[in-house]
Amino acid sequence: MSLHNYTCTGTSPTPLTTLPSSCTMNSRLLQALEGRSQSVGNYKRAVKRFDDGHRLCNDLMSCLQERSKIEKAYGDQLTAWSKRWRQLIEKGPQYGSVERAWLAVMTEAEKVSELHQDVKNNLVNDDVEKVKNWQKEAYHKQMIGGFKEAKEAEEGFKKAQKPWAKKLKEMETAKKAYHMACKEEKLAATREANGKTEASVTPDQQKKLHEKVDKCKQDVQKAKEKYEKSLEELNKCTPQYMESMEQVFDQCQQHEVKRLTFLKEALLDIKRHLNLTENQSYSTIYRELERMILAANTQEDLKWFSNNHGPGMHMNWPAFEEYNPDQANAPPKKKKPDGAPPTPSTDHVAPPGDRSSVSSYDKNQAYSTEWSDDEQPAAYSGNENGGNGNSFEDDSSTGKGVRVRALYDYEGQEQDELTFKAGDELTKTEDEDEQGWCRGRLDNGREGLYPANYVEPI
Repeated sequence: MSLHNYTCTGTSPTPLTTLPSSCTMNSRLLQALEGRSQSVGNYKRAVKRFDDGHRLCNDLMSCLQERSKIEKAYGDQLTAWSKRWRQLIEKGPQYGSVERAWLAVMTEAEKVSELHQDVKNNLVNDDVEKVKNWQKEAYHKQMIGGFKEAKEAEEGFKKAQKPWAKKLKEMETAKKAYHMACKEEKLAATREANGKTEASVTPDQQKKLHEKVDKCKQDVQKAKEKYEKSLEELNKCTPQYMESMEQVFDQCQQHEVKRLTFLKEALLDIKRHLNLTENQSYSTIYRELERMILAANTQEDLKWFSNNHGPGMHMNWPAFEEYNPDQANAPPKKKKPDGAPPTPSTDHVAPPGDRSSVSSYDKNQAYSTEWSDDEQPAAYSGNENGGNGNSFEDDSSTGKGVRVRALYDYEGQEQDELTFKAGDELTKTEDEDEQGWCRGRLDNGREGLYPANYVEPI
């Protein structure tokens, strides 16, 4: 059993009982025992697993931190995309239930963005912290460098090898002496044979050559006996050597079992955090999106458009008026509805993301809401701005006034009244009159009256 090539196989070593003249014991073992500790045994790889395990924990934490940045960036991009297109859709010409379905896609993006932010938080706050805490408990750094667990394993292997290594060294020395004796015996026998054929060799010299051969044979026998004895002693301690080495190796294996088991559990947690399909909220998002899309009703949208911008809309037909000299001499006044404006009611405020009626058409048109074949709508095509314009971009004209924000929904009852939704912004061009009405301008350029108590300054 080679000390250099030691591996734990769980089988008994083959006894070294044969003694050929060309014994093939690994000569590097002797070099290792003479001070080359770096060449001792494959247990070095088992010890190195402690350093590798600690480094792999760091690698896993770095991997998760990079993924968390990706999740955050994706969530931020979804939010920015949703915000931009929600504004464009609300100001664009789409109306009715199809508009609400389109906006539901923006709502889906916002909610999915929140889920990806949750993934990022789970990776950083749960998974990374879990790996960090386990690493701290499993590996204990020493003041002089390295880890306590690696040092204990290496010392255990060295202690298990020491008795067997000593016997191995003695066996190697005896083997070398035996081989040298065999070499001397062969050389003496050759000299004796040559002396018998040469006339110059005297009988006295031949006698000395024969005595040399006999002495070499005796030395060979003694070296052989010593070699056999050392080999026998080595074989006797080999089982104990194997058992001791296996015990230390098993301790290393037990620590590795804990690491591999923890890593498997950690990866399952990571998979659970990454797999949004297992999140009940994720499924709910797309069920709600599907519900909003299926709720789009073509006939209802067409009816609404006809009632607000077609033949079904209210018309103030011209009527005969008597001449009034006082009215003829008076300067023209802005038209006011009969009586004070209505009191706002929170019952009519549309909840965020679910508008009860549509005003995007009004907000995007710069022409009168009266339906007539003679009226020509303001240009509205992709040819604006050199043909590169976005049909949803706000191209309203700017003017003097105070910016205000609607607190409640308001549906204009007369031709010169504005229609807007809670949260819409517009420009107040004239202050409130004695009846509580203001004149203002929507971002699409349409001007008209609205109740002063329905807005607040921005």
